[in-house]
Amino acid sequence: QVQLVESGGGLVQAGGSLRLSCAASGSIFSINAMGWYRQAPGKQRESVATITNGGITNYADSVKGRFTISRDNAKNTVYLQMNSLKPEDTAVYYCNARTPYGPGYHDYWGQGTQVTVSS
Repeated sequence: QVQLVESGGGLVQAGGSLRLSCAASGSIFSINAMGWYRQAPGKQRESVATITNGGITNYADSVKGRFTISRDNAKNTVYLQMNSLKPEDTAVYYCNARTPYGPGYHDYWGQGTQVTVSS
């Protein structure tokens, strides 16, 4: 099993920056990829950014050029650097870790951290 602990959320004005952190523990060597997802009030959860073990990244169109996902393997930690924040970025952000499970995969989730961007 994998445990994910998130930190770094908070309140920031439009145009500001935040960095989210997600520390993984447990069966970390079983993780194939990690990512950040977010869910705003009244909306479905959406993928924000993902990174594979090979370092391939993918971003939602809405955050391209503003957000950067990275990882520190020595610390078993994934980060999401968020710049030029907009009010529409306001959401609960969840860290995700994907592991093989039978013929498919299983997703582990962090507890969520609130990001609020004021105008």
